[in-house]
Amino acid sequence: MTATTLSPAVTVDKLDRFKGADLHDLCDATDLAIKDGGGFGWVEPPEREVMERYWRGVLAVPGRTLIVGRLDGVIAGSAQLVRPPPNNEAQRYTATLTSNFVAPWARGHGLARKLVEAVEAEALAGGYEILQLDVRETQTAAIQLYHRLGYVHWGTNPVYARVKGRTIAGLYFYKILRQSGQTTPQPADEAPRSPG
Repeated sequence: MTATTLSPAVTVDKLDRFKGADLHDLCDATDLAIKDGGGFGWVEPPEREVMERYWRGVLAVPGRTLIVGRLDGVIAGSAQLVRPPPNNEAQRYTATLTSNFVAPWARGHGLARKLVEAVEAEALAGGYEILQLDVRETQTAAIQLYHRLGYVHWGTNPVYARVKGRTIAGLYFYKILRQSGQTTPQPADEAPRSPG
């Protein structure tokens, strides 16, 4: 008899409210990612109550979309799309990919790529032309993924972060999702202007 290895079901979806164990799973995944050196600002995991407040806040903040990745239904990673504030007309075509991570136990299934692609799709649907991001130089797997997905490294901040007493550089990337002048929907959070 031959043993069969089943691959986990990998899914990505936009989360606008927590259901079932979602908040618990997201906090667990975040905790493990931070301990593995892949936090998004945190160096050490905060207390669970602080982390839960953070994730509830993400869902409440206007202009922010939370995308989660699941393995067999369990949240194992996330990424966020951040839209420019309404007063930033000069950059209203540019959105930001932030807080992208996958828990160590869920790596190797293509989840990180699917999260980035989902954020890109959400940005395109909102009418954005450019996606930008920044990442610690120590996040080598993420940096390789961004390069493979066509992101352009345009600059480095040598004093980007301090982790456990060590100063770490940060890399800045952008990707053109759609050329200016192509047909684009109006960003979702902006009302059409009447000719004046």
